[in-house]
Amino acid sequence: MLGLEEINRVEGNGWHGILLIHPASASLLEYQQHEAHRGEPFDPRKTGLDHVGFQVRSRAALDEWLEHFEALGVDHSPIADREYGSVLTFRDPDGIQLEMFFREGHP
Repeated sequence: MLGLEEINRVEGNGWHGILLIHPASASLLEYQQHEAHRGEPFDPRKTGLDHVGFQVRSRAALDEWLEHFEALGVDHSPIADREYGSVLTFRDPDGIQLEMFFREGHP
C-alpha cells in the first residue's frame, strides 16, 4: 500500500535517522534525531515545523489509510470532508501533526 521499497538507517556526528525511499517517484523522507535534543515537546507555535501533508490520489485512498492506521493502532482523526478537500490527520511520536490529504483536481 505504501509503495516504499527501501528503508535505510543513517547516522552522522551526533545524530541518527531513518530514510524512507519511494524509487518510483524519487521521493525521499528522512526522520532525524539529534543526541543534543533536550526532550522538550514539539510546539507548532514556535519557529520551525507546523505540520506536513501528503497528497493521496483518491478519496478511497484516505479510507485505505484509515484502515491501515486502525490496524496498526495509530491514533488519528476521523476523515474530515470539507469544501477544500478531505483530510486524515495523525501525529508522530513528537506530537508533530501529519496529514493525508485529497482534493479532486489538486495538482
